[in-house]
Formats: sequence, structure tokens, C-alpha cells
Amino acid sequence: MLDHCLPCHLPLSPDPSPARGEGRISPSRRRFFVSLAATLLLTACAVGPDYVKPDAPTPQAYKEANGWQPATPQDDLPRGNWWAVFGDATLDDLMRRVDIDNYTIQIAEARYRQARELTAQAGAALWPTVGASVGKTRARSGADTGIRNSHSAMLSAAWELDVWGGLRRSREAASAAEEASAADFEAARLAARAQLAASYFQLRALDAQQQLLTETTQAYERALQITRNRLASGVVTPADVAQADSQLQSARASLLDSGLSRAQTEHAIALLVGKAPADFALAAGPLSETAPEVPAGLPSTLLQRRPDIAAAERRMAAANARIGVAVAAFFPSLTLGAQGGYQSPTFADWLTLPNRIWSFGPQLAATLFDAGARSAAKRGAEAAWDAEVATYRQTVLAAFQEVEDNLVALRVLAEEQQVQQAARDAANTSLTIVSNQYRAGTVSYLDVVQAQTTLLNAENTLLNIRNRRLAASVGLIKAVGGGWEVAEAAE
Repeated sequence: MLDHCLPCHLPLSPDPSPARGEGRISPSRRRFFVSLAATLLLTACAVGPDYVKPDAPTPQAYKEANGWQPATPQDDLPRGNWWAVFGDATLDDLMRRVDIDNYTIQIAEARYRQARELTAQAGAALWPTVGASVGKTRARSGADTGIRNSHSAMLSAAWELDVWGGLRRSREAASAAEEASAADFEAARLAARAQLAASYFQLRALDAQQQLLTETTQAYERALQITRNRLASGVVTPADVAQADSQLQSARASLLDSGLSRAQTEHAIALLVGKAPADFALAAGPLSETAPEVPAGLPSTLLQRRPDIAAAERRMAAANARIGVAVAAFFPSLTLGAQGGYQSPTFADWLTLPNRIWSFGPQLAATLFDAGARSAAKRGAEAAWDAEVATYRQTVLAAFQEVEDNLVALRVLAEEQQVQQAARDAANTSLTIVSNQYRAGTVSYLDVVQAQTTLLNAENTLLNIRNRRLAASVGLIKAVGGGWEVAEAAE
């Protein structure tokens, strides 16, 4: 089927090399040029369906945030340095390094360049190809006892006219695939940056945990010494000393385990910035106290900036164009060929006018029987289109889920942090009271151990919540395709 035909005009000019004394085009040549013009006119037609972007399931508003509106995917907006909202100079430096040295990003960039060249290759198929050859042959045929020499120098040209638009559909598919690859490149950068930020905050949370466990271990060492002194004075029993020692050793074990987790997290960061773990180290540093707040009335256009949605949409366009390529295979192909040069049995008069030869003519080729191969290819292209449509819609739904998940995480974790801070303060007060009671001899050391354990668990839980809030902030930024400030400034 012919979905659209664009006008194509070919002006007829006098024959550039008319016969001597002739000023007009001969009737035979005129018919040839008219036929050629009609053929070129048909090359503006392309079979197969024109691309129309399918609808995607899009809610009217976000469940977990007011002021957000649906948006159509668009990936050409700047993202900015979204990690700057955390105000961490070390993280800023790591982000600069990940853009340069991350191998996953380099792979995506190389694949984008490859896709760009494939587009150029598909576009080149629309133009004629020109070749040249020079040769010499010696041959004998049949009963002829003589050996004949042949010297030749030829120029040849061939041009497959895109009568049915199959070549242009191929270029259209390649161009859409190139744009999808560009979006994949951006998605790789966004994913690497988000992973780096999350790993960095995990490292800082482990630094804070190690500091907490170090201070706790030191406190437990002092408590053990006090208990031993009280045992020597006959105030407590050996069981109290054993409990204090057991608690100290447990804290030391936790400190060692935390060190293991920190080392592995540091190794993961080294990989993200393209370094061997042996050549990379980060000094301990503080954990950010607060996660950046989501601005009120976050603009809905941010969802347009997700590169994975842009890539999925472009792959739909490429799949649609490949249906046209499959349809064009049902029609015959028309190729114009031309050849000219010199051919002579002797080298001396090889390149002389009497030995000039030339040929020119069209060639029409069609497949008459292929046992259903072309029909199967067309059905396969249509199935690939259906798969890309489903992938696109699934990607959009997953994007909304990620935004909702991180919005609810930020809201709940903010409330949870306040509750946990109150629990930590209460555990600290409880430990102070129980310690005084123990020194007064009104409670056993087991009560002190329980109060200390409760406080340590409360501190660890609070650290975990703070880290989860930072991770949710990074997750939300990634879910909307980048930071907020640039989009707000653009409005």
C-alpha cells in the first residue's frame, strides 16, 4: 500500500552532448527522460504505516504529591548538576570523575556513535554507487588455438531507485534507533550518577555507624573497668563482669562488620569512577543531616526528562519503520546501471576513441516465490511493533511507580525520623537513669546492659532512616530524570 506520495519534479534540459548539428532532444531520448522523471516521481512514495505515537496510561495526578500533572515524554531538557542540592564537595568531585571514567557510560557513548554511523550508512543507500576497474586478461576459447589479450579500463555506476520507499524506511528506522541510543546514553549517565550518589551516602552512613560503634566500644570498655573495680570491692558478682565483657565483645564485632561493609561500599564507588579498589580511597566524612525537600508544586514537565521513556518511544518509531521495509520487499526493485570506458586487445592503442565502449539501462528485479519468507518477515515486524508499544507503556507505568514510591518514602521516612529521634532520646534518658540506679545498687548490671543495647539499636535505626531518606531523595531525582532547579528556571 502507498501511504503517502510527495511530489518530485525533474526538469528536462537539452541533451548535454547532442549529435553534431543537432539542437534538440531526439524523440527516443525524450521518451527516456520522461520515463526517468516518472520513475523519480514514484520514489517519493513510501509503503508501510506512517508513525503515530500510541497512547500510554497516564494518571491525572500523583497519589503521593499535590500539584503534579501528567506530562508527555520528552528528553531534550537540560538536567543540570542535581547532586549540588546535597552541598557535598566530595560528591561533586566524584560526579565529575564518573562522567569521564565510568566504563558503563563509555560503552553507551560508543554505542551511540555506532548507531549514528549506521544512520549514515542507511542514508548512503539512497545515492548511486560509482566504481572503477582496470584489468588485463589472456584467454583462449573453443578450437581457437590463438591466445587473445584484453586490456580494459572502466567506470561503472549503479543506483537503486527507492520506488517504494523501502530504503527511506530503513533510514527512518536507523535514525529512530540512533535517537534511542542517544537516550540510552543519557540513561546510563543518569543511572551511574544516581548509583554513585546512593553508594556515597551509604558510605557516609557507615562512617557515622563506625563512629557510633567506636564511641560505644570505648564506653563499654570504661563500663567493664568500672564493673571489675566494683567486683574487686565486693559490690558486684562475677556475672556482672561477664555481662559487661560480653557486651563489649559484641560491640567490637559489630564495629568490624561495619568496617567490612564500608570497604565493600568504597570498592563499589571505585568501580563507578573507573578505578581499581587498590588505587582508590575516601577518607571518613560526615553524613548529611537532612535530605533536600521536594519543592511545592513540582512541575509536571520533569517526567518528560526520563531518558528511558524517550528511548522506548524512539524504538517504537524504529519498529514502525521496519514494517515499511518489510512491505517494500513485496515490490520489485528498479536499478539504473551505467558503464563506460576503453577495451583493446593491444596496450598501444588501448585508450583511443575507437576502443571506447559504454552501456546504460534499467534493471527490474522481483521475487516470484519465497515460500512465505516475506510474509513472515512482515508479520514479525508487526509483532516487534506490538512488543515495543507494550514496552513503552510498561516503561511509562514503571516511571510513575518509581515517582510514587520515592514520594511516599520521603514523606513517611521524614515522619519516622522524628519518631525515632524521640525514641533515641528516650533510650538515652533511660540509660542515664538505670546507670544511676546501678551505681546506687538498686538494679543489676543486666538492666544497664539492656538499656545500653536499646540505645545502640535506637542510634543505628536512626542512622538507617537518615540514609534511607537520602537514598529516597536520589531515587526521586532519578525517577523524574534529573534535578529540579533547571526546570524551574526554564518556566
